[in-house]
Amino acid sequence: MDHKKVAERILKYVGPDNIQAAAHCATRLRLVLKDDKKIDQKGLDNDPDVKGTFETDGQYQIIIGPGDVDKVYDEMVKIANLKTATTDDLKKVAANKKHNPILDLFKLLSDIFIPIIPALVAGGLLMALNNVLTAQHLFAAKSLVQMNPQLNDFANFINMLASAPFTFLPVLICMSATKRFGGSRILGATMGFAMVMPQLISGYAISTTPHIPSWNFFGLHVMQAGYQGQVLPVLGVAFILATVEKFCHKHLKSAIDFTFTPMISIIVTGFLTFAIVGPVLRTASDWITNSIIWFYNTTGWFGMGIFGLLYSAIVITGLHQTFPAIETQLLANISKTGGSFFLPVAAMANIGQGAATAAVWLTSKNKKQKSLAGSSAFSAMLGITEPAIFGVNLKLKYPFICGAIASGISSAILGLFHVLSISMGPASLISFICIKPGFIPQFLLGMVVDLVVGFTITFIYAKRYNAKHPEPEEDASTSDVEEINVKDEVITAPISGKVESLKDTNDKVFSSEMMGKGAAIIPDSDKVVAPADGKITVSYPTGHAYGIKTNDGADILIHLGIDTVNLKGKGFTSNVKQGDLVKKGDVLGTYDYKQVAKEGYDTTVMVVVTNTNDYAEVKRITNSEVKDNDNLIALTEPSTTNTNVATANPV
Repeated sequence: MDHKKVAERILKYVGPDNIQAAAHCATRLRLVLKDDKKIDQKGLDNDPDVKGTFETDGQYQIIIGPGDVDKVYDEMVKIANLKTATTDDLKKVAANKKHNPILDLFKLLSDIFIPIIPALVAGGLLMALNNVLTAQHLFAAKSLVQMNPQLNDFANFINMLASAPFTFLPVLICMSATKRFGGSRILGATMGFAMVMPQLISGYAISTTPHIPSWNFFGLHVMQAGYQGQVLPVLGVAFILATVEKFCHKHLKSAIDFTFTPMISIIVTGFLTFAIVGPVLRTASDWITNSIIWFYNTTGWFGMGIFGLLYSAIVITGLHQTFPAIETQLLANISKTGGSFFLPVAAMANIGQGAATAAVWLTSKNKKQKSLAGSSAFSAMLGITEPAIFGVNLKLKYPFICGAIASGISSAILGLFHVLSISMGPASLISFICIKPGFIPQFLLGMVVDLVVGFTITFIYAKRYNAKHPEPEEDASTSDVEEINVKDEVITAPISGKVESLKDTNDKVFSSEMMGKGAAIIPDSDKVVAPADGKITVSYPTGHAYGIKTNDGADILIHLGIDTVNLKGKGFTSNVKQGDLVKKGDVLGTYDYKQVAKEGYDTTVMVVVTNTNDYAEVKRITNSEVKDNDNLIALTEPSTTNTNVATANPV
């Protein structure tokens, strides 16, 4: 990488006079800009040395990668005569910058609900399977269970599994939200369980219970009401719990903190939950649910059509990630709402974009675009639209518009027939299993209209477009495959702890795998060791990150905690410097994760293979507790498959 040229290009893309403050961490440039509208986003997206960009907390972040970002930053400072700043300085500048509170709220909800979506989707699909088994007039006048009594126990078993994530929904939400607010997930789960304890009156039965028992706290009567099916009260409780816990960590010391912080956090949050926060937010939650029902009933097919027309545009902004919060509330109160209109509309939007991409595949003569469109169309039909939208449809523009029109028309048809889903699931061709049994034919009708309209209008326009804009001949040289000098390898754990998916981390760069694939570890040890034989390529004075080039060709980034660069080395020691040769198991430094937690930072350790694209496969090979030097990640070179790696039971 020519760091000077990369710096010059980035300054051109963002505007040297547009930079208010600049800093960097182990992987990315962090900029506070005067005007985000002046960014040449297309230029950044197409730059081969920029791995990705995103905006968060008033900072525009450009991902360069470990070992290069500091050099690019130094060149930018020289060229544009920028004043160097620390990440703390940058946060202060960003804090003074105007924020959009609505977008901040959407991002917050997205961060909370995305981690629990797999559980909700699994429960939703199992619920759909149970409906197939028990619904009457689906295949015949009687249900499958009624016609085949031997299926009864199996249906009951499926229903139990399907109900679990929704029965204990407050537990899932409180765990995720407490972690997002900077508290302990285990304490979050504890409060979630407290809100659905069997001794409480079920949240579903409160409106029909004539007399709800209460506790008498020195003359203050507090209702013994549960919060099954609630979302907003749980979010409020998680925020309070995390706030109390962080306050205790800050003001209590060592053994006293370890012993009493959990108890104080639970008892204070518990009292506020049932006495004040819960009842108030339950009322607000009911008002929001009633407002959504009113909007759906009032606008009917027209509102559904507009929502379907705009849904894919909402996906581009990322705001659709907040919809599970609303959809969960609708499904949790299905007796009142009748179901959710989000999944049917999302399915029409995805299928419409997929149909448009399929038309591009059929009409394109460019091999590269044809190949991308073919695979993207198929994945869009199955609910993954990002490759179709960003890789094909938005670049050509007209397929995106045609797909949106098809989605609007088909969504209006669903609105006309009042088609709702009764569970969560994939927004795709198989979404019909999540639809009310009596409305599946109407859903299938909308799906057929979506496919036909999306494909036909895109096909017709594509013929005219291609006639006016002949596609360039494919450059034969681009098909040459460069030989990559990497070998099969197993990367070991650099620290002891509980292994998690990298996608579950609270940092967008790592969870989106922009930097590469790998694994995350919740540490329970202070010692950080080398995960392979190699050379140190990154070692910061702050001790919060290390880069290693292994002898077999892997580029490994070890990042200790999230945003821990702000601690300026507090809680870290480092025994190595850039250029040092290390053996697997050599101690790189120490990581006082308990001290970092007290400072309010997420302690998760990210282990990332930053040259993931050089490998045929990068797989996390364990999903349990590990000690340092235990096998963690298996790497497979492009041209061969190593049987030793293949039998490592990847997860």
